[in-house]
Amino acid sequence: MPSSPPTFSPSGAPIEASSSGVRGTRWLAVASLIGLIVLGLAWELWLAPLREGGSWWAIKVLPLTIPLAGLLKNRMYTYRWVSLLVWLYFTEGVVRATSESGTSAWLAALQVLLCVALFVACALHVRMRLRAAGKEAVAADVARSARP
Repeated sequence: MPSSPPTFSPSGAPIEASSSGVRGTRWLAVASLIGLIVLGLAWELWLAPLREGGSWWAIKVLPLTIPLAGLLKNRMYTYRWVSLLVWLYFTEGVVRATSESGTSAWLAALQVLLCVALFVACALHVRMRLRAAGKEAVAADVARSARP
């Protein structure tokens, strides 16, 4: 298995981000994201499409493919915005789980679980990496986000 790329603090010093918690959250985030992509495609094309023979709603997974490269490259910014994007899919899952029946309701419940797993993984990953980077990285991050 390839090792993750090194992470550096704002001062350029390497950060020890190889702890099992950081690795675990990274792979949980990637697995959850891939799970959402596969579930969305299978749901709308084969398992329970809105129309017989498949549905164009399968394109809803396209936005989920964009952050995959960033998560695989361990980019902190990607973890942050994915944790916001995932709530759109969470909302769809909750609505469909409560308004549909049968297979669609179960698939929607699975979507909700994958969304929660992705959000928790992203939030914990960011928190652990910032804690590992120390106060210097947090201060630099606050200063960077305060720029106009």
